[in-house]
Amino acid sequence: EYRGLVKHTGGCHCGAVRFEVWASPDLHVFNCNCSICTKKQNRHFIVPASRFKLLKGAENLTTYTFNTHRAQHTFCKTCGVQSFYTPRSNPDGYGIAPHCLDDGTVHSVVLEDINGKEWEKAVKEHKTIRDMSKP
Repeated sequence: EYRGLVKHTGGCHCGAVRFEVWASPDLHVFNCNCSICTKKQNRHFIVPASRFKLLKGAENLTTYTFNTHRAQHTFCKTCGVQSFYTPRSNPDGYGIAPHCLDDGTVHSVVLEDINGKEWEKAVKEHKTIRDMSKP
């Protein structure tokens, strides 16, 4: 258990992939405009790997990479939903899709646009994004 955090649970549409994550009930969600995030409407909040646990479905996940191959876009082989992934900005953490969380643990969401079309510049100028995956 983590002080000030709540245990969120979630997963993909078909239920083959399930996870739990410890995070604030007040989520800071990124809305990225890079090519892949735009295509799949990937809004996500970032957590350290130590606060994420895959409960089931490892064998049902597949991964897509492109360009630098640093981001690991994982998704369910059955329903195609990406409920979490490893972001390029935070390869030591996870990007969690808030819309894949079960009801009842999120109190509020603050949405921040990030200019993924100019990824290098945006991440360099952002004051906190790289620290979001630190325990």
